[in-house]
This record gives sequence, structure tokens and C-alpha cells, in this order.
Amino acid sequence: MKEFFGFGGYERPAEGFLSWQHLVFVSSFLAVIIVLAIYFGRKFRGKSYEEKNKVLIWTAIILDSIEIIRIIISCIRSGEPDRVLYELPLFLCSIQLIAIPVAAFSKGRLKEASLDFVFIFGMLGAVLGTYGAGQNYAAYPVLSFDNVFSALTHTIAGFATIYIGISGMKSMKPRNIPITYAILLAFCVLAAIGNTIVPYNYMFLVSGDGTPYDILYNLVGGNPVLYPMMVILLFLIYIAAFYGVYMLIAKRLGKNKTATEPITDTAEENAPEAITK
Repeated sequence: MKEFFGFGGYERPAEGFLSWQHLVFVSSFLAVIIVLAIYFGRKFRGKSYEEKNKVLIWTAIILDSIEIIRIIISCIRSGEPDRVLYELPLFLCSIQLIAIPVAAFSKGRLKEASLDFVFIFGMLGAVLGTYGAGQNYAAYPVLSFDNVFSALTHTIAGFATIYIGISGMKSMKPRNIPITYAILLAFCVLAAIGNTIVPYNYMFLVSGDGTPYDILYNLVGGNPVLYPMMVILLFLIYIAAFYGVYMLIAKRLGKNKTATEPITDTAEENAPEAITK
């Protein structure tokens, strides 16, 4: 237990980023959440919206509970109560800790847009936060508190994406794009404020920090203004592109379905039912 939680530091060496241990570990987590998401998505697809939402509510509760436990243990492990200031969920991959509860508990247009936001970003964060977490897997053993809890929070976000998609909770309406933009920008503002108060590279606004964002960071030579602006712009473009591709595919599938539907006599089809009534 001491070695798993890293009290006093890990004695085991880190297996390394993209080592077979790392790849098997994160692939196992993703496989489990994909199977669970497909199972629950199909099970609740024909249920009422309220019943579908219960799964999302429990997802939000479990996700944020795991994060709170992680923060508490991190503070105990460091022996510094103010460590909590460095553990705030204001990293870019932590946005689902806020977006999923908002999607689960809000109503109206905000709920629609939040569901879309989770649908758009959840699985992306799950993949980047596991396969692309270079800093974590280079610094800590694979089977450790830091990596297990990180894998849990990231893959639960992936579960939410697949569940929302299969259960039919998403709306993906163009009118929600401004609200999804607002959700991202609001989080950026919070991250910038957090990074100013406690300089800790929240949301990778300062550097790539051993993540795929390093590509963008190196591209602009680490410029402190261009780098965060490009990170934000990239995700705004990604949101618009996701909506565009989704609507294009939905439109094409709709045309194909209409073209292949057999022409039937509605009155004749309903006649037996009408007679029975």
C-alpha cells in the first residue's frame, strides 16, 4: 500500500512512456469503459430521458468523487495542506470534471450544449490523457496511485462520450455551438486565473509539459502569448469541425435511409390495427 500510494516516493522505477506496460495498462482501462458504455448505452437507448440521465448523474458523482479522493490523498502524501492549490482540476484534460456534472444536472439549452461538449471532447481526452500522458508514465510506475487515478478519471470521461452517443442523449444542433464555445472559454479564463494565483501550468497554458501539446509549443518557440492562444483556437476549430462532420454524416445517412425505404400503402398497413381497435 505504501508503494502503491507513493508515500515517501516510489522505490520502483517507472517503466517508461509507451512501454508495453503503459500500453497494456491504458488499453485495458479503455477496453473496459468501451464495453460498459456500449452495454449501458444500448440498455437505456429506448428508456425515458430521465432514466438515461440517471446513468450520467452517477457517472458525474463517481468521476468527481474519485478526483476529490485523489486530491485528499495527494495532500496527505505531501504533508502540506496547501497542496490542494496545486491539485485544482483546472488542467485542460480536467474540464470533464466540470462539464459532465453540468451536463447531468443542468436543464434546457445549457444541458444540450454540455452534452454535446462531453460528446465532442470526452473520448479525445480519454485517449490523450492515457496514451499521450508522457510526463506521468515517464515519472511514475504504471501501477501507482498517480497513474491509476489519472486513468480512471480520463477513461470515465470516455465512457460518458460513448454512452451519450449510443443512448441518444446528444443533440448536436448548430445553435449549441456558441454555448460550447462559451464553456471552453470560461474554463480557459478560470485556468488563466488559477495559473496567475498559483503558477502551476494549469491547462498547459505555459508549456506542453510532456504532452502532445509540446508539438504546438515547439512550433511557436514557446511564445507565452501565441502558445495559449493557439491551444484555445485549435479547440474552437475542433468544435466547429466536429459539428460540421457530424451534421454532414447525419445528413448523408438520412438521405440513404430515405432512398432505401420501401414505398408502402400507409392506409393498408394500418388497416389491421384500425380494425382491431
